[in-house]
Amino acid sequence: AGSYGFQAQPMGFPGGFAIPPVQNQPPVDGTIWMPIPPSIPNCPPGLEYLTQQIDQVLIHQQFELLEIVTGFETRNKYELKNALGQRVYFAEEESDCLTRNCCGSARPFSMRIIDNLGREVIALQRPLRCSSCCCPCCLQELEVQAPPGTTVGYVVQNWHACLPKFTIQDEKRMDILKITGPCIMCRCCEDINFEVMSVDETCVVGKISKQWTGFVREMFTDTDNFGISFPMDLDVKMKAVMIGACFLIVSLSF
Repeated sequence: AGSYGFQAQPMGFPGGFAIPPVQNQPPVDGTIWMPIPPSIPNCPPGLEYLTQQIDQVLIHQQFELLEIVTGFETRNKYELKNALGQRVYFAEEESDCLTRNCCGSARPFSMRIIDNLGREVIALQRPLRCSSCCCPCCLQELEVQAPPGTTVGYVVQNWHACLPKFTIQDEKRMDILKITGPCIMCRCCEDINFEVMSVDETCVVGKISKQWTGFVREMFTDTDNFGISFPMDLDVKMKAVMIGACFLIVSLSF
């Protein structure tokens, strides 16, 4: 994986790690935020949260009552948490009502990811592109910026006849990781896993999972939970790109 500082080796899930205990961290609106980490040289501002021995991020989509009542797709909002349930980031989709309800899963959008200081630390940009496996050109692509305005990587959809496949690239378009999903997305009472693999696809180093939330939520809402596991020593920029990959997979498949 070039200079991105991790060894491609099999991982166990969930990964074991220790996070410093919360001290003097009062809940705000019932939410406990992850303690603010110290600044780190050469680390994009706001990505310090991803360096504290974190090898997984949990993403919870917020319940939207208006969407359930009216059937109109609203702007998606998400909480990003660590394994202790502490909020690391908050993410909100930015798109207009027309494209959300007419373009569906292929809609273009931007997404703002904000830390607990209110800073926009990651920006995701997804243009309008094709998402059909029948068309090998103009497939999906998502640009990840951290901080906004500074590109740190891309998530590129790869053509395959039956499998969802993606490549994680750095800012120079060099391939860093591969992602492969299952052929069948609908599985009752089971998680749906996308394997994150080394560039040569010989070794699994992580995964992106859509977690089963129960019959009621699966049938009557589109609020989902997702998990991202990655090598603990993966460069923080590539961890941010993997978060972007999760949101692209969410928008396309779920």
